[in-house]
Amino acid sequence: MQSTHVPFRMSLLKKCFVAGSIVVVLAAAALAGGYHWATSPLDLSPAQLDVTVKPHSSLRSVALQLNRGGVPVEPELFIIMTRLLGLQTDLKSGNYEFKTGVTPYEVLQKIARGDVNEYVATIIEGWTFKRMRAELDANPALKHDTLGMSDADLLTAIGAPEASLGTGEGLFFPDTYLFDKNASDLEIYRRAYRLMRVRLDEAWLARAPNLPYKTPYDALTMASIIEKETGKASDRPMVAAVFANRLRTGMPLQTDPSVIYGMGESYTGHIRKKDLQTDTPYNTYTRMGLPPTPIALPGVASLQAALNPAQSTALYFVSRGDGSSIFSDTLGDHNKAVDKYIRGQ
Repeated sequence: MQSTHVPFRMSLLKKCFVAGSIVVVLAAAALAGGYHWATSPLDLSPAQLDVTVKPHSSLRSVALQLNRGGVPVEPELFIIMTRLLGLQTDLKSGNYEFKTGVTPYEVLQKIARGDVNEYVATIIEGWTFKRMRAELDANPALKHDTLGMSDADLLTAIGAPEASLGTGEGLFFPDTYLFDKNASDLEIYRRAYRLMRVRLDEAWLARAPNLPYKTPYDALTMASIIEKETGKASDRPMVAAVFANRLRTGMPLQTDPSVIYGMGESYTGHIRKKDLQTDTPYNTYTRMGLPPTPIALPGVASLQAALNPAQSTALYFVSRGDGSSIFSDTLGDHNKAVDKYIRGQ
């Protein structure tokens, strides 16, 4: 007897084959369409823009943040592409810059790499705190939360106990700080303050014995004077030795940069005999000991010199005119150096 099941099976196989072929074709079409979308340039408006991806964002949230920020990626396709590439756990927060013509694939790769758009604030050794504030106020990439704050208010905002001093002079470490666009300027102040605390603590722990400083703040004040007095880096330990020796022997420091700092806006670029005789809290000719606060932002080399001065009995120094200084133990030798290098005799 002839079976009737074979033709039925063959018919079923043909139908399955056709159905499978349709699925393959549709999948191929979908893949081709997805590839086309992933590699097609995006038209941004404006042609260059910044988008911030918030910390701890989900994959869907990242896609929506891109869309809302002006990068017209299709959220569902972006999610599928990210998962297919296995990058869903690699997306990093930060501020990203995109230009018109970027593709969705390039957008994804940039965020997965963490290729954030970082901005720079550079604080220079020897700047006053007033100069630092002016520079940060003028930085267009920062959010200026400190505008209108007094120095004391700013210190309070970053949790600095020195707020009672009323000034932030010397408390912030000069360095280059990277930040995301629209970061608060308070973030820079916090980081610079904390870094100065770290650097000062390190130098204080490694200090030489028998120094004439009672507190790390005294050493910070001395470091700021060394920063302003030194034209040649290698002279810092000797400059520090002179001032330490003067403190030990009860001599006035007689440092012009401190006098200039105390003159404030009245300083016009020249210091006169009258200025040296006019008493201010910072006039180290009329007052003994250290000035009441630092006079600038010292760098790490000046901190180290203040706390590890050269082994010397020198009490005087004068500039040679080339950035370096000549050091003397006695007033007589100092006067000879002044005649040679200042008066040209």
